[in-house]
Amino acid sequence: MPARSHPDPNRPPRSQPAVDAARAARCTEAIRDIAEDFVLRAEELLHQTHNPDTPATDLVVTVAELGRLTEEATAALVVRQRSQGEPLKELTPALGLTEDRLRKKYQPQAVDLRLASRTRPRRELPGSRTPEDTSGPPGPKNRLRLREPGQRLACALTLMRAQSRVSQRVLAGRMRIDPPYVSRILSGERDASWQHVLAICDLCKGDPALMKPLWEMAANVQPTGADPTRYLHTYLRALRYAAGSPSTETILASTQNTIAAADVRQALDGPGTPTWLVVRTITHALWGLPDLTLPLWRRATACVETSLPAEAFG
Repeated sequence: MPARSHPDPNRPPRSQPAVDAARAARCTEAIRDIAEDFVLRAEELLHQTHNPDTPATDLVVTVAELGRLTEEATAALVVRQRSQGEPLKELTPALGLTEDRLRKKYQPQAVDLRLASRTRPRRELPGSRTPEDTSGPPGPKNRLRLREPGQRLACALTLMRAQSRVSQRVLAGRMRIDPPYVSRILSGERDASWQHVLAICDLCKGDPALMKPLWEMAANVQPTGADPTRYLHTYLRALRYAAGSPSTETILASTQNTIAAADVRQALDGPGTPTWLVVRTITHALWGLPDLTLPLWRRATACVETSLPAEAFG
């Protein structure tokens, strides 16, 4: 039987777990990532519950994913507590587990491997490319704010610039503003004036009429134009452009085929105006906010006799 090693008699006894600052920092970063992923999955669940035809199995899958994220966050928190030299007993009341159970269940090395190998959900249409894809992966803030109207406009302008191959420095020179200012406009960190949008469209050969509804939503101004139905179509086409111009098939796949190809064509190009259920579904699939599209849909249908049931209004 091998002899057991004995602790150094000159070393003072350790009164608390050893501090591992590097591991604690990794756990903190992982907790931030998990929190962002939780928001994405929770929003997905909210979208699913708004669709009465969503299968229960799909809801269960999303709920189970939220549970997995909760467990990963718990593991990271427990290991961070140990790595910071803090007592685990502080966590036992909330988690309902003993200190001994926490040590055995969340061993640092195993949690390290689990966090290092975890995959992160992405908010994107299958097969589509976002404007961020042209300049690297989107940052955490952009992932969480991607549906906001200012971000929709920024995505469209960024995509327009990338397609034109006009550099930000050239844009800044022609617009007579600093390059960092242009960068903040294209990232959505700085509000764009209509003059800015017109200048970018002119230099990048874009369509200002397509950008106008996106800008008006971002600037919170009243929609312009004498034809509310055409305005709604233009706004939905602009959302499609900002989402990377996904095909009809891709849009249908992202809605789990709860609407038909004819519905997508009517919503984008007419004639007439589809039901609110269709418009809401397409808006969400194109990363827009249905709450902003609803007033446009109401304007488009205000002068048209309709027999829509009350539940069609969501």
